[in-house]
Amino acid sequence: MIFSKAIFSFALVSFLAIGCKDKTTTASNNEQKATSSKEIAVAVKPETANFKIEGMVCEIGCAKTIQEKLAKIKGVQEAKVNFETKEASVNFDLDKLTSADIVKAVEETGDGKTYKVFDIKKLNKA
Repeated sequence: MIFSKAIFSFALVSFLAIGCKDKTTTASNNEQKATSSKEIAVAVKPETANFKIEGMVCEIGCAKTIQEKLAKIKGVQEAKVNFETKEASVNFDLDKLTSADIVKAVEETGDGKTYKVFDIKKLNKA
């Protein structure tokens, strides 16, 4: 009985160690692939747009959702949305999109009526 408990315990520990290791490796590989693909796209005409967003009521449901949507747009190098200050900063390639495209993406997030962008400031990095 003691021998079978020892074998079962060893098998369980081995299974968990191997299972967790594979998931961690896969997650790391996926993160590296995502980072690599973003690094390849170098902006031809780098630009930064800073603006305020009205209508955000929570950090995860609003600010994070907007930030993730902006980050997925082709030509966006980096997007940051700060819930506390209600401000966003987007580094993008002016050769691929305009600040009007970014404003449209933010204002169309959710139901299309909740978020309004104002006080847009563009900083040309070129």
